[in-house]
Amino acid sequence: MRGEQVVVIGAGIGGLVAALRLAVAGLDVTLLERADAPGGKMRSVAVGGARIEAGPTVFTMRWILDEIFSEAGADLSERVALTPARVLARHAWSASERLDLFADIDASAHAIAAFAGPREADGYRRFCARAAEVFRTLDGPFIRGSRPGPVDLARRAGLSGLGDLWRIQPFATLWGALGEYFRDPRLRQLFGRYATYCGSSPYRAPATLMLVAHVEQAGVWSIAGGLSRLAAAVADLASERGATIRYGAEVRRISTERGRVSGVVLADGERIPADAVVMNGDVSALAAGLFGSDAARAADPVAPGDRSLSAVTFCLEARAQGFPLSHHTVFFSGDYRAEFDAIGRGRLPADPTVYVCAQDRTAGTEPDGRERLLCLVNAPAGPEPPFTRSEIDACETTMRGRLSACGLTLSAGETVTTTPADFAALFPATGGALYGRASHGWSATFKRMGARTKLPGLYLAGGSVHPGPGVPMAAQSGRIAADTLLADLRATRPASTRRSAATATSGGTSMP
Repeated sequence: MRGEQVVVIGAGIGGLVAALRLAVAGLDVTLLERADAPGGKMRSVAVGGARIEAGPTVFTMRWILDEIFSEAGADLSERVALTPARVLARHAWSASERLDLFADIDASAHAIAAFAGPREADGYRRFCARAAEVFRTLDGPFIRGSRPGPVDLARRAGLSGLGDLWRIQPFATLWGALGEYFRDPRLRQLFGRYATYCGSSPYRAPATLMLVAHVEQAGVWSIAGGLSRLAAAVADLASERGATIRYGAEVRRISTERGRVSGVVLADGERIPADAVVMNGDVSALAAGLFGSDAARAADPVAPGDRSLSAVTFCLEARAQGFPLSHHTVFFSGDYRAEFDAIGRGRLPADPTVYVCAQDRTAGTEPDGRERLLCLVNAPAGPEPPFTRSEIDACETTMRGRLSACGLTLSAGETVTTTPADFAALFPATGGALYGRASHGWSATFKRMGARTKLPGLYLAGGSVHPGPGVPMAAQSGRIAADTLLADLRATRPASTRRSAATATSGGTSMP
């Protein structure tokens, strides 16, 4: 397929993976990124003399990236330094209520038994078994496949898989399903938090999101340099395989001719011709017309009420005292339902759950002095008018109050705060929503757009499209977008030449 020109818009992980795969297949690939570095939401910010990861911090489903690197003739472990976590996360409700989850199920069960009793430990084991079943049921037909509808999913599962689809409780809420395994409200709160991994409320998200528990149990890794380093590694490999990456290149319009994509126009007026375009960005930006009216008609808009969560984040260097932080620590609010009720009303919660990533604490290391911290509070996307400075200051006060209630104090120091309005500026037309469409209700997942659009030659990748948000899912979206584009190109070539190029399927098998 040499000679076809493809433009990829956006160097988030989905765009990076799409550019890599298309370059490996022999296409002429140009990746355009308006920022000065790759990563998109996988970003870091400067605080004092340090750089602190300000985006995703949890790396799971490593096998997805292992496959992507292998299919490009490289080894992930040779490109980034990976350390498996023994403690998946530490959780606290007060100064005296603390629970660690481990990479070993038995160790976690013993910890839960000591924390909440043997009945809850038994519930945890049953929950892990069900989470694994949910993952196995959805991995092939849904996560690795192109966007399915409910009927398509049932057809792909086959007759033998219909029972599995029913058993994963697609119509139940996560919070309701958790009641089958846990009586202790703290444990329902802990495992209900998995809904926030895709920007949703546990009271409205489907029970299928319990699969997050399985992928964490299968391994959580830390990456030296953070997930922004992983983005750089994929960018480096894409360049080595022939992709051209241009930073500081903002796309203003996707141009069309005779009803199909013909290229892009940059903010400075430069025109770049293309046979196909992969847009790696939130579909809201496309639907809002930020890439031109022709492209806007190819996207389904996300209504403000359907947006996922946003966040208020605080990146700081501080001395942490009074509580033994793990690399990932969650400090839970006293009333989880009140927290999500406030967010549902467009307000910041009075008593928030706080996630803290202690980025210098890996494999048992404990800093002696100031350390790099990311503190995150869930927030609604797109409040109008935006939160005031006093409201954000109050959010920081309540955040520190929640930490203090669990025994943790942070010394004062320089802080870089990012609000929903700031995220909206970083990712236009999203209102600050970090995960695209919220996964509320059984059908929400099927409303996400797939790789192929109504505009011939335009393809989509990123966390706002199928199969969903999170680093491995967004990476998988890039694989699906590239493979869909390649399949469409093969279909339009003469039959005598269709076997002349190499490609790879999103299931991880290279084939001619």
